[in-house]
Amino acid sequence: MKIATFNINGINTRLGALLEWLRREQPEVVCLQELKAPEEAFPVEAIAGAGYGAIWHGQKSWNGVAILARDADPVEIGRGLPGDPDDTQSRYIEAAAHGVIVICLYLPNGNPQPGPKFDYKLAWMDRLLVRARHWIDSGQPVVMAGDYNVVPTDEDIYNPKSWRKDALLQPESRERYQQLLDQGWLDALRHVFGEERVYTFWDYFRQHWERDAGLRIDHLLLNAELAPRLRAAGVDRWVRGEPKPSDHAPTWIELGPAKRVARKAAPPKTPARQTTTRRARSAT
Repeated sequence: MKIATFNINGINTRLGALLEWLRREQPEVVCLQELKAPEEAFPVEAIAGAGYGAIWHGQKSWNGVAILARDADPVEIGRGLPGDPDDTQSRYIEAAAHGVIVICLYLPNGNPQPGPKFDYKLAWMDRLLVRARHWIDSGQPVVMAGDYNVVPTDEDIYNPKSWRKDALLQPESRERYQQLLDQGWLDALRHVFGEERVYTFWDYFRQHWERDAGLRIDHLLLNAELAPRLRAAGVDRWVRGEPKPSDHAPTWIELGPAKRVARKAAPPKTPARQTTTRRARSAT
């Protein structure tokens, strides 16, 4: 089973690109962020025509998250990150799909920092830590996927020097991300790729894509019940190279059946469509 996360950066603007990616890659579960569309403007008919059921949490002009499931309807568990009833930003949604609990999140950017936007980011992450602890203790297989707007380490960015003041690299952001891992969540891409650099985001400016000057900010975290099923992970870089793309590329994991022993395999050759892929080591 393939589970992917993709910051689409405007679902209606890039609907054609989304549908083409779904057709070619056919993930079973998709987490989308930054829909930039109110509830009524979500393209549910087009998504259904591609073979996917969907739930979504929209917001006019900004934010927005959705969970898609191939040949199935996701069963919504909750929307909106608990802990602040005054928070109206559409950044979080939970569902059950294909036997897995799926959490889709779009963590606040936090820039400029210091300031109220960075304070909101840190408070949001504190609330996420509480909710994440609930799912760690649930005993159910859970994936927490999305645009975290956190570069976990300096090895997750092409060159940290020019980004030192950015909210994505601040010690407070990184510390809270590490606290998630300390709870028992597995960073699937880092586990699969090891020390190899892998990027999921390339800024539109200063030819970041052309120079492969990327950042890794899209993450899929697995709890202890799901981690042993990790078989592979990758980034569909070809999507970022299409005309008028999102500044993110779809990032995904492949899961095997429960209780199956993971096997090591040599990295496959990179396909012509520029998908970066690695097989998983044992996650246990």
